[in-house]
Amino acid sequence: MRGFRPIHALCPFPSAGAIARIGRCSHSRTGCVRAGTTVFTRLGKIIALASLASLLPDVVLADELAQPSFTGPLQANSHPYSFDGGAIGRIYVGGQVSGIGMLQDNPVSAPHADDAHAIADISNAQVEVQTIEGPWQFYLQLGAYSLPTLGAPYLRANEAVGQYFGPLPVAYLKAVINPEFSVVAGALPTLIGVESNFTFQNINVERGLLWNQEPDISRGIQLNYTEGAWIASVSFNDGYYSGKYNWISGSVSYTADPSDSFTVAGGSHLSANGKASTATPLTQNNSRIIDLIYTYSHDTLSITPYLQHTRVNRAPEIGIDRSANTYGAATLIKYSFSSRWSLGARAEYLRSTGGGCGEDINCTPTNLLYGTWSSAWSLSLTPTYQKNLFFARCELSYVQSHHAEPGAAFGSHGSRDSQARAIAEIGVLF
Repeated sequence: MRGFRPIHALCPFPSAGAIARIGRCSHSRTGCVRAGTTVFTRLGKIIALASLASLLPDVVLADELAQPSFTGPLQANSHPYSFDGGAIGRIYVGGQVSGIGMLQDNPVSAPHADDAHAIADISNAQVEVQTIEGPWQFYLQLGAYSLPTLGAPYLRANEAVGQYFGPLPVAYLKAVINPEFSVVAGALPTLIGVESNFTFQNINVERGLLWNQEPDISRGIQLNYTEGAWIASVSFNDGYYSGKYNWISGSVSYTADPSDSFTVAGGSHLSANGKASTATPLTQNNSRIIDLIYTYSHDTLSITPYLQHTRVNRAPEIGIDRSANTYGAATLIKYSFSSRWSLGARAEYLRSTGGGCGEDINCTPTNLLYGTWSSAWSLSLTPTYQKNLFFARCELSYVQSHHAEPGAAFGSHGSRDSQARAIAEIGVLF
């Protein structure tokens, strides 16, 4: 697994008393209540600031900036601040400020992770600066973030920034050759998968099990070409943020009609790389991956089912003693009840095969999930409210593992086979 990051869930937003009963606390009742109150005092400050946005007048929607991308249901501020940048054109400035409160059972202890039952944290404190006109354009995304992920330990924002992609996670220069062709170089979002990196970009607050097999951000160069209903991109990059430019990835999308689109995306390492860190998992960084994606979108409903396959080949010279595979399937759904209320849902299944050592005591198993030959399924439900720039949503999620190896699943000793989370996220998109 990729420093695999984990989940218990049921909304309405939990009270401080509920947090106190489940939170990490002292043996005394007083200490327990104090721990829960502290968690929600911090979250309350974030909520109070974010709630001021609900007093703003209604925004008239216009064309949104292409980056950062939004899958929905959250919608970006359609009138971001901009100013005249002279020769480089207008410079646009936008961003996000949001916080989360989380309840979870069977938390996992891991380096740099918070294994408390109750957590309050910043999920986004980011600013984007960009130009969108002329032959030369740039994009900078700066700030703090956390990457809550199903079935994986939670890293607080201050730890996530240091362990993952730093305070400038996405930054690139774009050369627009003509309306159909462009070249982009820098730290780029991956071309692979359905879900994006940051909470505000996605249907659900947490990323899914399949997302955790994919690259997040890669440094490299990318070529983009658009022709009618077709969009194609290819990238030469450093894979899972390894610093070694030995990956190639790409995607091809076809929009059949306004409601139906199809995408094939994938990538592969071109040589072995022994680097291993929180951002760069050894096994996934030496893998190949393919996703087959279909999206149906009409009126207030969007459905995106997709399939995923990954393969890690044996490479004993860098510590991968056995080959292994994963096979996954997921469906993401969003439905809008009105301009303010919507519901997001995700169901997924992931299975790993191979990787076992048998009786070979000199072999290290290749673990891509919760041990060799393990599997897991998950369900997530995310009601969302957005008024103007302010949004609030809660999430109920559940992960169930099967055939997990001792010490590789949930709980302080890795011996529990499931995890559930309840999450509230509140913030402002400016």
